[in-house]
Amino acid sequence: MREPGKPPAWTGLIITLSTAAMKWMSSIPRFAFAVFLGGSSIASATPGVDVYVAEAPPLTMADHDGQHGIVGDIALKAMALAGYSPKLLSPPWPRAQREVSAGRDLLIAPLTRIQSREDRFTWIAPVLTMDRSFFSLTQRVDSFEDAKRAFKLIAVGLGSAQETRLRDEGFLPSQIYPLKIGENPAQMLLKGRVDAWFNGVPETRYIWKQVSDRPLVMSPVMMTADLYLACSKNCDPVMVEKLRTALKTLHANGSSERIEAGYMKGLPVW
Repeated sequence: MREPGKPPAWTGLIITLSTAAMKWMSSIPRFAFAVFLGGSSIASATPGVDVYVAEAPPLTMADHDGQHGIVGDIALKAMALAGYSPKLLSPPWPRAQREVSAGRDLLIAPLTRIQSREDRFTWIAPVLTMDRSFFSLTQRVDSFEDAKRAFKLIAVGLGSAQETRLRDEGFLPSQIYPLKIGENPAQMLLKGRVDAWFNGVPETRYIWKQVSDRPLVMSPVMMTADLYLACSKNCDPVMVEKLRTALKTLHANGSSERIEAGYMKGLPVW
């Protein structure tokens, strides 16, 4: 029996074990200690950011066997380089633009910088320069005026810069057939439901290969514009600068060019 007022023998053992545990914890690297605690320090080091992407291969896609398209892969590499973790979202493209514009610290790609969008977004940096042309099965046009006369119905992406350009060029509403991103204008062209498709050259080359072996008739380039990684109008300037710097690095070291070449290899040229 222990004397009154004297602590039990096991108290000293607990103190000894606690002291040993503290010494052990202080001796391991901070990174390992973070893992030991469940990785909370790691998570806080890479804040998550929502990224809205169009389902528009080979430019962007939510996830095709680990691939996210030319612009998607470059943007995700830039985010990793800048220390951000992406959460990919792919709602209908007009809605994506509305949500990002009205939100805060939301990213979107690929987005063409046109006048009607200028004040609605924070423009981080160009990711890719893309040409647009008219594609048909039988008839070549050499200008927008030729296209107005030649084509009764032209497929174009709903909410896209191409749709805006056709309207700005004075095409009749009855000539413009806007299609939701994800629908297949290539199939409509092949079946004769539209006369032409006004679209980005890389996207058309990529999609048409999966649809038909027939050659397309391609107009000269009618529109050239940069595709941007953009952010909400209300966007953290620190994140903007980090991502801008990361994209410049990827362009300078050749990473962007290699990603683009990998997606375009073996595609048809008309």
